[in-house]
Amino acid sequence: MAKLVECVPNFSEGNNKEVIDALRQAISQTPGCVLLDVDAGASTNRTVYTFVGSPEAVVEGALSAARVAGQLIDMSRHTGEHPRMGALDVCPFVPVMNVSMEECVTCAHDFGQRLAAELEVPVYLYGEAAQEESRKALPTIRAGEYEALPEKLTKPEWAPDFGPPTFVPRWGATVTGARTFLIAYNINLLCTKELAHRIALNIREQGRGTNQPGRLKKVQGIGWYLEEENIAQVSTNLLDFETTPLHTVYEEVCRDAEALNLPVVGSQLVGLVPKKAMLDTAEFYIKKEKLFILEEEQKIRLVVSRLGLDSLSPFHPRERIIEYLVQAGEVDGGLVAKPLGAFVRAVGGRSAAPGGGSVSAAAAALGAALGCMVGLMSYGKRQFEDLDPIMRKLIPRFHQAMDELVTMVDADSRAFSSYMEAMKLSKSTPEERERRTAAMQQGLKTAVRVPYALAEKVSGLWPALKELARHCNLACKSDIQV
Repeated sequence: MAKLVECVPNFSEGNNKEVIDALRQAISQTPGCVLLDVDAGASTNRTVYTFVGSPEAVVEGALSAARVAGQLIDMSRHTGEHPRMGALDVCPFVPVMNVSMEECVTCAHDFGQRLAAELEVPVYLYGEAAQEESRKALPTIRAGEYEALPEKLTKPEWAPDFGPPTFVPRWGATVTGARTFLIAYNINLLCTKELAHRIALNIREQGRGTNQPGRLKKVQGIGWYLEEENIAQVSTNLLDFETTPLHTVYEEVCRDAEALNLPVVGSQLVGLVPKKAMLDTAEFYIKKEKLFILEEEQKIRLVVSRLGLDSLSPFHPRERIIEYLVQAGEVDGGLVAKPLGAFVRAVGGRSAAPGGGSVSAAAAALGAALGCMVGLMSYGKRQFEDLDPIMRKLIPRFHQAMDELVTMVDADSRAFSSYMEAMKLSKSTPEERERRTAAMQQGLKTAVRVPYALAEKVSGLWPALKELARHCNLACKSDIQV
């Protein structure tokens, strides 16, 4: 499968439409780059672009946009609410699919080196690409912002990783690096900038300094005021949403706001968000409020409602969740995207894949789907009201298994194909034979892993299936017997 890297350059221009569009065009016209999102902020005077592509393509796309920024953005005239130090302020590379963090570090190094050489500007490395521990955190590098650069660049400890240690008034300096997926998330308040900042200091990991750390790990935060919306925001960066999820940030801000008698009026996601971050938040509110929701689309809608994500502008999941955008750009949806007849004919074709593994996964998915159907036909009706607690417990298991088993239809075919590709490798020399044997062994392990996981998943459903059979709507008995 193709390698996919996300690049999220932040440019210091959020008001001039001509400049914003020129940067957009520079990225979208770069071969191999797919522009997913453009998020411009007037008060912050900053635009965040999100695009994906191969490691080589995203480096070229970022450089193309940087060249345009060098011509059109003048930092000596820049003002805005967001901390910044350069025309291209920060440019991170993020692994999305079939790409390691090390490869993204290489992207950052290549980009930084070429940017510094072409535009003759200072460039710093941060995050996983940092060459010094003291430069891992972006706020540390950006301390003092653009205005501090003339003095900062004269200090040996702040010599840039690439480029000259000289102040370039029109440009400033750029920070590039590699990181995990960062979520830019803002909570809206009807209050002053100062009160919003007080809450930000309470929750961000840095807190008020070494002696007064904040409550939430892997969270950066600041308070500011959005003049165009006439509201204040606690603006946060979630550096690791697995450590501190969206709902935790929102609930903690609400708690502090309530203590200060301040109204929270929704929140805002800037740029794109991983689907898992949304679904984790949905599960939190489902558990908290004892809700019964199965469908992914409904779970996303719940999150939009509970967090007030459409308070400032409409939130369209198909345009804001990265997996949906990547999926929309794929030409080949795999076996599961084929009509049933086409899938059957593919199995009956003169090729080893798709074969027994894919058929087994499809049959298992249909079995789980029947279990889900029987459960739903036994739930939510007055005559079966006494069964509701049992069905609420059982139905999600079949629904989740159904979704997971569907993905195994393609996973099995791909796994077997990797073994077949290894068999085609050259074996002319001892080194090539050794390489081929190692690749075949790895291919076999991958090929075995999928059916093993399939067997485990199906076996794990039997207890739930037996319980469902004991309690289900008798009109569906024949379906569960299948």
